[in-house]
Amino acid sequence: MEAEEQATTASGVTIVRTGCCHDCGGRCVLRAHVKDGKVIRVETDNGEQPQIRACLRGRAYRQRQNSPERLKYPLRRIGERGEGLFEPVSWDEALDKVASELIRVKETYGNSAILFFRAGGSTQGMLHGPLPITRLLLYFGGFTRRWGEVSFEGSMYASMATYGTINSGNSRDDLLNSKLIIMWGWNPAVTIQDPGTCHYLSRAREKGIRIIGVDPLYTDTMATFADQWVPIRPTTDAAMLIAMAYVIVTENLQDQAFLDKYTVGFDKYKDYLLGREDGIAKTPEWAEAITSVPAATIAGLAREYATTKPAALIAGWGPCRTGNGEQYARAACVLTAITGNVGVPGGCAAGFGRAYSSRETTWRRGPKNKVEEGAPPRQDSLYKLRGASNPTSGRIHESKLGEAILEGRAGGYPADIKLAYVGDFINCGANTTFRAKALQSKSLEFIVTHEQFMTPTARYADIVLPVNTFMERNDIAPPWLGAPYYIFLNKAVEPLEGTKSDLEICVELSRRLGIPEAFEGVNEEGWLREIAATRNDIGDFDAMKRDGVLKIKLPEPIVAFKKQIEDPENNPFPTLSGKIEIYCEHIAEWGNPLLPPVPKYISPPENYDDPLAERYPLQLITPHPKVRAHSMWHRVPWMREVEPQSVWMSVRDAEARGIRNGDMVDIYNQRGRVRIPARVTGRIAPGVVSIPQGAWYEPDEEGVDRGGCANVLTNSNHSPEGSPTFNTSLVQVELSPESGGSAS
Repeated sequence: MEAEEQATTASGVTIVRTGCCHDCGGRCVLRAHVKDGKVIRVETDNGEQPQIRACLRGRAYRQRQNSPERLKYPLRRIGERGEGLFEPVSWDEALDKVASELIRVKETYGNSAILFFRAGGSTQGMLHGPLPITRLLLYFGGFTRRWGEVSFEGSMYASMATYGTINSGNSRDDLLNSKLIIMWGWNPAVTIQDPGTCHYLSRAREKGIRIIGVDPLYTDTMATFADQWVPIRPTTDAAMLIAMAYVIVTENLQDQAFLDKYTVGFDKYKDYLLGREDGIAKTPEWAEAITSVPAATIAGLAREYATTKPAALIAGWGPCRTGNGEQYARAACVLTAITGNVGVPGGCAAGFGRAYSSRETTWRRGPKNKVEEGAPPRQDSLYKLRGASNPTSGRIHESKLGEAILEGRAGGYPADIKLAYVGDFINCGANTTFRAKALQSKSLEFIVTHEQFMTPTARYADIVLPVNTFMERNDIAPPWLGAPYYIFLNKAVEPLEGTKSDLEICVELSRRLGIPEAFEGVNEEGWLREIAATRNDIGDFDAMKRDGVLKIKLPEPIVAFKKQIEDPENNPFPTLSGKIEIYCEHIAEWGNPLLPPVPKYISPPENYDDPLAERYPLQLITPHPKVRAHSMWHRVPWMREVEPQSVWMSVRDAEARGIRNGDMVDIYNQRGRVRIPARVTGRIAPGVVSIPQGAWYEPDEEGVDRGGCANVLTNSNHSPEGSPTFNTSLVQVELSPESGGSAS
């Protein structure tokens, strides 16, 4: 490697060891080839195993980095919000305006009137991104923040309720110890789920380990690795898992010794399975009518999972993003316990899935949030446990931010929002058109964002601050989910002229706000060293910086709860009972019938059996695409060429509507209308349509979205514990007027 780099450097090119640091599921090594101050090529890890190799998004990053569409100076709105009319202003003018508005809103309404929603340069490093803004606002006296993680709230809740922790995952190399792998709503060929996942799935397949996938889509992961695809109706996953438990219990295939020793509440769950509680036995036939999966397939998978030891049931997060998401996640956790696949090599406890705790630091983030002081626990929260969502009732659910802006305290929300410090508010939230209207509200007096491009949200801002990319600053990237490595993001090129880092912006704002102590006395590298020092696995900061990566060697695969299973007396589970909680007493305390203490199938609004389905008969799912990380990379030409935005629909559903592959179609419901091409395919279950999330909201004069923003159609409900419902929405599809149809 050194000889190659020396030779390349001699030709005028410098290779900078850095990495990709976005919410893509990865965090991978990049080798940026720089000439004349510009990134001209991007390679990935070619070092020692395990290699942390980038996907096509990281490989294409130079098109994003060098895009002529990047913002180059601060902007002040001169038209109506959403029109996209701005004028350039100096940094002093822009920062003075932001500071004066923060001070005015604080003095007039109090700190709770300030909403902060994931602004910060579209990155997730340990320093840059939202962290400096959080620190700034905490020193300023606090702010209103959101709760309800859009990606994984349901999985996190289930993991805490069942195990008392989110650290429920085995490391990926442990897949080679499995005899059976079930991928449930899990597509790591696209969502990565930490680098190396597909490598170990490949090795598992080569080893002859049987792999089964359950998903409404025949995903890239399914096509590459699976021996069997089980298509399932969205939002019904809990019913199938519960029916599998019924088969296992009624055929006496459960690991009773494991249940007796390590769990509480099995008998109460058994009462539900057998119908003693409600008179309905949860048979495969019961589940077939709900899920559309044949009863024989359900029973066969149950027997195979119960008798093939060890087996890894990996419960993906997509089915959690439904109106009953926590019930699916809880049912998956409980099924792993019933079969004794928890805490053993080759098994999997399901749940959140973190294996290695590389995301947590004790770095000082600032004072406590005074806005949240004294707020009681949130309804249905697991407030007695620590390690996941903050249970305070002083926060607003992410799905309801639009409603909160418009209704405020009068609508039952904890604050009257007057100033919004926001990131991708419009594109990545449910019911996009409604959220756009919320940003246009006169009651919302000021909006500021840090951005690299004129995104749909930036068009509504009063001040847009141009922020640089991770190629233009230094940072440390922790693995996305949690794995034994760190990437040092070495600065590859100078910042685009006119841009600043999130940290620089916040330092300058702190002086204007009279709180210079928030960032006093420490520079970028000093803070990175301080952050690294909080980790006991980063021994040599300088070596990590030099190499661009620190790979931590582990003596054996990580197996979650191995200590609890091998020595339960000295290693209880971190639940309130000290055991795996099939029946969760903490949940039972709330007495919410929609959030039962044992997992149950509960059909939510806009499920397939909602009366609304007579008008909108197709179920919409919004998976992550291979060409974006949420809304990022949307404008990158290579990505648009690889996978143009389209709606997937089955051959049966397309033929019934006179739709052919490539036709322009309208997907619509009571919330909005999206017009994009149809992709007619056998890779999706009938009755289901799929629009990948993250495409930019681009409404035309009639309000029809031409960009393919799936969230125009999604609803802003959330499940009882807080799962967003991106995959529980009903729609109809018809030919668009330009393809010969007539808009309904």
